[in-house]
Amino acid sequence: MKKSVGIIGANGYTGSELVRLLAFHPNIELKFLFSRSNSGVKISELYPDLDSICDLVLTNEISQTDILFLCLPHKESQNWLNENLVSDETLIIDLGNDFRLEGDFKNRNFIYGLTEIYLGEIQNSKSIANPGCFATAIQLALLPLAKENLLKDVYTTGITGSTGAGQSLQPTTHFTWRNDNISAYKTLNHQHVDEILKQVNTLNNQEVELNFVPWRGDFARGIFTSSIIECDWELEKIYSLYKDFYKDSFFVKVSEKPIDMKQVVNTNFCVIQIEKQGNKIAVHSAIDNLLKGASGQAVQNMNIANGWEQNLGLNLKPLAF
Repeated sequence: MKKSVGIIGANGYTGSELVRLLAFHPNIELKFLFSRSNSGVKISELYPDLDSICDLVLTNEISQTDILFLCLPHKESQNWLNENLVSDETLIIDLGNDFRLEGDFKNRNFIYGLTEIYLGEIQNSKSIANPGCFATAIQLALLPLAKENLLKDVYTTGITGSTGAGQSLQPTTHFTWRNDNISAYKTLNHQHVDEILKQVNTLNNQEVELNFVPWRGDFARGIFTSSIIECDWELEKIYSLYKDFYKDSFFVKVSEKPIDMKQVVNTNFCVIQIEKQGNKIAVHSAIDNLLKGASGQAVQNMNIANGWEQNLGLNLKPLAF
């Protein structure tokens, strides 16, 4: 039997991306799409590309489902769960940041949903906190080094597409401002830093200082990060470390050739490349912020929690051109 799914906040970027993925998932039946602001509107009226994929009408009423995705603005998931009754048997996957740092909420304990290090905990879990987009890309770049206690001072830059800012219109998301333009934002103060450090410090034997400068890119989707770390290991040894660390990770690929963002946009993959100069290494990582950085990783977590193959519903082709 197929599992029933409800999506709270289906009118946003991550919610609509879940609709695209789950409409083709062989083990899933979309039961309802919740939205207060667009109740009564067909999802395909908001996103015309869904016209031949999903004919559901957005609603402000909920019903019990096997699986519930929360695609709400940050800090809103707790409010929604306080206001609505959800069965203890329902698998909840929160795509916001409410439970990433502190997972205990009422009678639930939200597991941090980075599958590459918490696979066992996610299996059979009923509460999962989906990682953030920059947090996913940067952690996947740093975790093998953390395991060997090689991290101390990390300097990271990362650029993200406009969909990372969400659907709400802002001055910095206007096409006329974003096109042919790049800018830094939340310099050394991005909300994902604490999330990254919580996981990295669990593996590293000393406190890590992460100096992160995020950039707004003049494109719609994708993330590319570069992290500079002091390391006296030979490059071949570093690559062996990464390949061994991710040997069982379905969606992480370690490349010895230069990587670019188009390799992963429209997929749930993360690609990683390492370069070395003197006693410093640069670890590059690239993901699609809406897939491996959000909705795709959420589906991956759903698959694992249900005992399904990780790539079920996620066999996607990158946008090469």
